[in-house]
Amino acid sequence: MTNLLKPGKTIGIIGGGQLGQMMAMSAKEMGFVVGVLDPTPNCPASQVADWTIVAAYDDAEKIAELENKSDCLTYEFENVNSQVLAEKVPLSKLPQGLELLKISQHRGREKTFFETLGLPMASFSLVETKEELVNGLKKIGTPAVLKTCSGGYDGKGQVVIHHEEEIDEALLLVAQGECILEEWLEFSKEVSVIVSGTTGGTYEVFPIAENEHRHNVLYQTIVPARISQGCEEQAKEIGLKIAKELQVSGTMTVELFVTEDERLLVNEMAPRPHNSGHYSIEACNISQFDGHIRGICGWPLPKIYLHQPSIMVNLLGDEMTRSEELISEKPNWFFHYYGKEAVKPGRKMGHITMLTEDVSQTEAEIKATKIWNQRG
Repeated sequence: MTNLLKPGKTIGIIGGGQLGQMMAMSAKEMGFVVGVLDPTPNCPASQVADWTIVAAYDDAEKIAELENKSDCLTYEFENVNSQVLAEKVPLSKLPQGLELLKISQHRGREKTFFETLGLPMASFSLVETKEELVNGLKKIGTPAVLKTCSGGYDGKGQVVIHHEEEIDEALLLVAQGECILEEWLEFSKEVSVIVSGTTGGTYEVFPIAENEHRHNVLYQTIVPARISQGCEEQAKEIGLKIAKELQVSGTMTVELFVTEDERLLVNEMAPRPHNSGHYSIEACNISQFDGHIRGICGWPLPKIYLHQPSIMVNLLGDEMTRSEELISEKPNWFFHYYGKEAVKPGRKMGHITMLTEDVSQTEAEIKATKIWNQRG
């Protein structure tokens, strides 16, 4: 394979959080040199990288320095500046390209892209003015959810409108910039499809994950998702359709809603590994991070399989500290701590993965620890 990046070459990662850290760990296992750019000194990824550039994500001069010192560039999240990348990084060094990034950075472009592919999803309307918001509510009905087109995550940058009269808070969001109004969906569960692709144009799909959120933040992921085989196959088809259309290199994620009658509706996508895929580190023959590094470096991907059903639970704020008391009690649990210096409420500090033969029993075991009770 002519475009295969060999061990000893340097991978530059834009973003030094936990996703960058786990990317770096996979890259180091494969023999690569790893550099990181992040505004935070001693960020999680810098703790395992060979060198770090401390700079803002949109610092054009420092992005150029990262590019100059690297043979291949990638990013750990979508809030990087695509314009700076376009100006400072040749596409030959950015295997993921820019199209997937640009689409996923803007909810309006994302929904329009899904619509172009004929994918099932909620009704939506783009909103920049009060008049467009009012007309959108007449078209979509209530309840509806208004989201900023860019910058929001984990429930931030959005507001639910239960009645047409309740638009004052929504207008504050509109004042910040372009928004998207979406039909409020009643669904039984959310699932995510994680796909890894290579620069050679081959793709592999990870087992479908079932996600539970609490207060708009991912609480736990159960794999395999408790859905029918037909629903599972359709979810994989949707993930592959998107990945192939965008010629994805590395790992990407598609989140979908599942209705009571097992219809699938596409919600959003991420141009990178995802929180819901952390289970793959222990539960699969390769992790989503291995798939990402293999993909951007042109390495072939093996057929992905699940060793054993699993549950992954996030650790936020002081949940991390309380979980440390379980280390000596739970030898079969896999504890991951990200090395973040500041412990803050709601901040992702780590995760725990449990391989299991009985999901219900393991859920009961998790509940019995009382660590996560405050999340409801």
